Amino acid sequence: MKYIYLLIIAISLSTAAFGQKPDNQKQGAKNAATEASADDIARSALAAHGGEKLRALKTLVIRGSLDLNVFNQATPATFATAISGDRYSFIINSPFQPLKQVFDGQQTYSSLQGVALPPVTSLGFPVMQRIGDNGFVVSALADEKKKRKGFRVTTPEGYYTDFFLDDKTNQIKGYESSYEFQGRLISTSVEIDKSLLVEGILVPEKYSQRFDLGQLTAYAAFKVKEILINSKLDDDVFAIPK
Repeated sequence: MKYIYLLIIAISLSTAAFGQKPDNQKQGAKNAATEASADDIARSALAAHGGEKLRALKTLVIRGSLDLNVFNQATPATFATAISGDRYSFIINSPFQPLKQVFDGQQTYSSLQGVALPPVTSLGFPVMQRIGDNGFVVSALADEKKKRKGFRVTTPEGYYTDFFLDDKTNQIKGYESSYEFQGRLISTSVEIDKSLLVEGILVPEKYSQRFDLGQLTAYAAFKVKEILINSKLDDDVFAIPK
């Protein structure tokens, strides 16, 4: 069960054509239009969450509580996330299985030896800040997901996040991702109930997350209690424990 806590880190995941015939050229033009639409949707979502203020974000600190439910057994815990550029620190304080994972800009440390998960900065809300950066590819949602307004962002490492937006506000209402963890395909989905505007940046405040591990499904309910924007963070926050 300790690995269920590890999965919580994953908050928080173009089309090419060669030698086309006329019909394929039409399809290529349609695909190009779809991609352009995805870019427009991504920019509208970025604007709804702070636009250039979000892109210029230097540091982000989020602290709060969570309830994890596995096998109908609820376990309370607290969490803290600190992000500065690519560096991050993620901590879960729980009587069952405490966890700390840190990336200092060069190497990753996990309190559970031999276990390292996708970077906090490569999945979910933190990816929004990187829209428009080189290597972060915006594309349309897969056909089966197009009933919801949204777009996909793929990181240079290949992690992707499918974002779903409110039709009127363009704010993020949820996101999904899948990735491989210890040889298994892990799928996770998030539904955002409430966001909070802090210094011009709209950050998820209350949300639920589901983890599908094939034979096991886990749920986590997050409630953020503190959000700090561009606060000064000492290097010690991202130091690898000796």
